[in-house]
Amino acid sequence: MAATKGLVFAMLLIAFAFVPLTESAQMVSTTQVDSPLPGEIDCGEACDARCQLSSRQKICKRACGTCCARCQCVPPGTSGNYDVCPCYANMTTHGGRHKCP
Repeated sequence: MAATKGLVFAMLLIAFAFVPLTESAQMVSTTQVDSPLPGEIDCGEACDARCQLSSRQKICKRACGTCCARCQCVPPGTSGNYDVCPCYANMTTHGGRHKCP
């Protein structure tokens, strides 16, 4: 009889321990489905706009695409405006020059 009461108590304790976990998992899954990821950017379109005045567009777009994929942002305009995207501005080549156009 005492073993049965102990077993019932243990089962109830385990059941109550897992209730908050299932509720939090449901909240996370609905939150992820309802809201799009804020960091997603169309790098191709952003780099096309950024490199449209470049004399070497293929090289510009390739470098911009790499920077955009890593930073998930591209500064507006065709040059400058690095303060908008510090990650983009701080990437350098092995020679210490700006990697991102």
